[in-house]
Amino acid sequence: MGLQGFERRLERLVEGVFAKAFRGGLQPVELGRRLTREMDVQRTNALRGILVPNAFTFALAPADRERFATFEDALTRELADAAREHARTEGYHFLGPVTVELDTDSSLSPGMFLLSGEVREGEGGIVGALVLPDGDRIPVGDDPVTIGRLPECEIVLADSKVSRRHAEVRRDGVGVVVVDLGSTNGTQVNGAGVKERAISDGDAITVGGTTLRFEAS
Repeated sequence: MGLQGFERRLERLVEGVFAKAFRGGLQPVELGRRLTREMDVQRTNALRGILVPNAFTFALAPADRERFATFEDALTRELADAAREHARTEGYHFLGPVTVELDTDSSLSPGMFLLSGEVREGEGGIVGALVLPDGDRIPVGDDPVTIGRLPECEIVLADSKVSRRHAEVRRDGVGVVVVDLGSTNGTQVNGAGVKERAISDGDAITVGGTTLRFEAS
């Protein structure tokens, strides 16, 4: 389902002024299909689950790279989203942020491309981020991210339903867990109350009246 959603978004992305450029030649959706296949091929069993590449580089023919130039940033974002959605569907884990880059290889003919994918730990040990309702992102790395009303918490919430030190999100091996710190009103993940639970890309963490989203990138 994730790849189908990616395909629909790409159709909207290239419609209108870009439509003529994509009547022939390399199609952006081919990159998404190849990326998810690369994840499947390179998956490995790790201590806490199935680990897959998170850093991808596409080598394109000069003509194709030029065709993609007008919306390259949007395309790489969509490809990264496709990787996260595929990982969520298949139960895969990343060791660091998902990155997608496009490069040019003059030895390639139009329509041809190469893809390299590798497992790469995030700078500073970052494995993801907590996305606040206003869109701000708080990185999750080697140090726990504490959520609560106290000013020294990494995420401070002015909410009477939130305890002073309500919950924390921290690394646990190659994975990430959320831990309730004995709060008065409890912590939920995707609507279910938890004391401690491993979280994956896209999971929603609710404390008091605030919901945070975990992104593994």
